[in-house]
Amino acid sequence: MTALDSELTREQAFLDEARAQLGRMRELAESLDASKASDAVSGEVLGWVLARRIASLQDDPRTTLFFGRIDVEPEDGPAEQFHIGRRHVSDEAGDPVVVDWRAPISTAFYRASPLEPMDVTLRRRFGVDRGRLTAIEDEHLREPERADASAGSLLAAEIERPRTGPMRDIVSTIQPEQDEIVRSDLAVNVCVQGAPGTGKTAVGLHRAAWLLYSFRERLDRSGVLVVGPNGAFLDHIGAVLPSLGEVRVRHATIETLLDHGRVRADEPADVASLKGDPRLASVLHRAVWSSVERPTEALVVPRGVRKWRVPAYVVAEIVAELAARGVRYSAARDLLPQRLAHHVLLEMERAGDAPDDRVQDAVAKSPAVKRYVASVWPALDPQGVLHRLWSDAHALRAAAEDDLSAEEQAMLLWDKPARTKGAARWSRADMALLDELDDLLRRVPSLGHIVLDEAQDLSPMQLRAVGRRCSTGSLTVLGDIAQGTTPWATASWDDAMRHLGKEDHDLVVLDRGFRVPAAVIEYAARLLPVMAPGLGAPVSVRDNPGRLVVRSAGPGCLDADVVLAVEEASADPGSVGVIAPDTAMDRLAAALAAAGIRHGRLDRDHGDDEDHQVELVPASVAKGLEFDRTVVVEPAAIAAAEPDERTGLRRLYVVLTRAVSELTIVHAEPLPEVLAVA
Repeated sequence: MTALDSELTREQAFLDEARAQLGRMRELAESLDASKASDAVSGEVLGWVLARRIASLQDDPRTTLFFGRIDVEPEDGPAEQFHIGRRHVSDEAGDPVVVDWRAPISTAFYRASPLEPMDVTLRRRFGVDRGRLTAIEDEHLREPERADASAGSLLAAEIERPRTGPMRDIVSTIQPEQDEIVRSDLAVNVCVQGAPGTGKTAVGLHRAAWLLYSFRERLDRSGVLVVGPNGAFLDHIGAVLPSLGEVRVRHATIETLLDHGRVRADEPADVASLKGDPRLASVLHRAVWSSVERPTEALVVPRGVRKWRVPAYVVAEIVAELAARGVRYSAARDLLPQRLAHHVLLEMERAGDAPDDRVQDAVAKSPAVKRYVASVWPALDPQGVLHRLWSDAHALRAAAEDDLSAEEQAMLLWDKPARTKGAARWSRADMALLDELDDLLRRVPSLGHIVLDEAQDLSPMQLRAVGRRCSTGSLTVLGDIAQGTTPWATASWDDAMRHLGKEDHDLVVLDRGFRVPAAVIEYAARLLPVMAPGLGAPVSVRDNPGRLVVRSAGPGCLDADVVLAVEEASADPGSVGVIAPDTAMDRLAAALAAAGIRHGRLDRDHGDDEDHQVELVPASVAKGLEFDRTVVVEPAAIAAAEPDERTGLRRLYVVLTRAVSELTIVHAEPLPEVLAVA
């Protein structure tokens, strides 16, 4: 037995012991009885905590409890070894057997280098196959000349390992620049400009896991939310946080966050763009607060045989003071009855009465006060305000003032106004405006942290909707200016962060591509000068250049050539994404089915638990997804489906960069000129 085999055997024995200790921890948690709590409420809470604890101690035999090891020799302490894994495992004495990757000591595993060893003498990575250790790769940081010829091969193999099903965590392959983002303090708002394949989505999810570990008590109270571009994307990333032991994070798209099933209409892109313009925030603010009337008559409150009066000028002072407090419209309105009742009590006291708080409450709830409050400070709801604006040209003109031109106001007005707010046919762009109005009336509660992915595609009004949900919390914003595929896509992260209410932020650029191979990223980068001039091209750092194949289909042969390409791509293990124009889904699904190729459809199969090797993907939902191999059908048609050339080429850029190893392009129509160049 070689020295390497002996060391591998020793590490496997350590893994077996770690598994035994994890089993002991789980058995201990299962033996605790929540019913013995002091009361029913405490018992319910304890039961929930124990259930979460037991779930987090579940062992997955397909993986190992640790993926790395560091040997440290600090100058002021003893030498120690730490095995780094997805969760903490301890022995009977409470000493660590496996250290959670989020623990402070684990930082050195990701960031130590020969120039900055951080007291690390040895960094060890493990090869794994079905839960067993199969290989060891050592890095001697104080003696870098001892590195073997295969150094880095395990890391590359893990990145390139074929996969099917949802996205995996990257705890074993986090790079130093990624780790710095992951471990940024909770108070820091981070904006990540990340090119395709740089791992920005995974970084954002691992940051959420690290924050929940490091600031557990605070975030348990305030909550964490992940916002993604579409349902297919959320299905794709949904397993990452649970695999890291975090099951308390909500996931949403901007539609599910704001829609609540109210969208009933589509509208032209130019109208949707206008509704997403930040000027609409000022228009809505005026529409709400202009509803407050200046009192012209005194408040008269009958009580017994007497009538008590509060002069109009006094009411005007009360109304002005409440409006100037900076509180929400409805909250200020709720204060008005008590303020008016207080002045009535002052009049009673001047007349020699001795009223108490019960009298004040009775006056505040009296019909006379309720009618008066309704006349000067009417109750509003978001649907009613927006219905009036889109139905009444005079109301819109008054609220718009100089912010909107006459032409823009005409664009916003409904051609055939709904008779009532309940019959209104709201659009997707209206959802952000209704949310803005809702916040103007009553403050939207704030979460502790939000991870916002593909943020470049949101309009300013949508960004405001996300930002208000972490007004007292912090944000991790992820995106790529070059992948903006909406007419209102942001051109500047400073602008986007301002709309989110987080002007104070750290902007981090990730441009080293770990996921997308050089052959693919260099081909897709041909589009950058046309669609995103001035934006630097990403660089693939993988030794494997990947594979790029471009096939021109003959007349009437497109579907047959696509089927052939899919058969070739699916011959080896790993996921295959067939990305095509949205309008081609049914035709290609029929062609694949006729050829006997089992596949899923991401335009229909959201929430489907079955993992398909081959997935048929509409171009409109490809963003954020990745596959070992992709077959892209008719690039020109994908680009032409968007409302303008820039957006179309950006959509195509997204589609072309979904491959981890191999990209095959099948086309009958001529390719866009910039891609047709040899």
